[in-house]
Amino acid sequence: MDFTETCRQALENYPNRYRCGRQHPPVNNSFDVAHWEGTGTLGMKRIHALTIQANYELRIDLEDFENSTSFAKYGSFGVGLFSVDPDEDGYPLSIADYSGTAGDSLLKHNGMKFTTKDKDNDHSENNCASFYHGAWWYRNCHTSNLNGQYLRGQHTSYADGIEWSSWTGWQYSLKFTEMKIRPTKEENK
Repeated sequence: MDFTETCRQALENYPNRYRCGRQHPPVNNSFDVAHWEGTGTLGMKRIHALTIQANYELRIDLEDFENSTSFAKYGSFGVGLFSVDPDEDGYPLSIADYSGTAGDSLLKHNGMKFTTKDKDNDHSENNCASFYHGAWWYRNCHTSNLNGQYLRGQHTSYADGIEWSSWTGWQYSLKFTEMKIRPTKEENK
């Protein structure tokens, strides 16, 4: 079974702009709450609605500028699974059962609320989304930042690119990332 929902960085066409499904990029490259929860996007509300209906898994595919690839797979994935009001609770990330070749750069983010530049839900005294130019389930602040800046590989700034630190470190921005979710095999029986 192919993955049913896909989010990807549309790097060639829209550098520095995150796309989910068939969504158009934001006009001013502004990653605010409305962008992530708005209509026409896969968005947090839709991901929440999908992942509370059944058990889902997540696969993240990564590619660097040397055309090397890696992946991280989580046997359990959801957002806002245990929330009475997931919007108010910030769509906390739930992941478990890592496997893959990229290393587990999402583990630190487990249980965290989604942070955007205008909705600071992280544990840092700074807004991680503003500081690291992205939007993510930041803690204080991140070990992965798949919505960071498209910096074309090695860069001199610190951790503000499209990062998966356990695979490429803090100063390498990835060429391509793709997040895919689908019901677990147990759900498909």
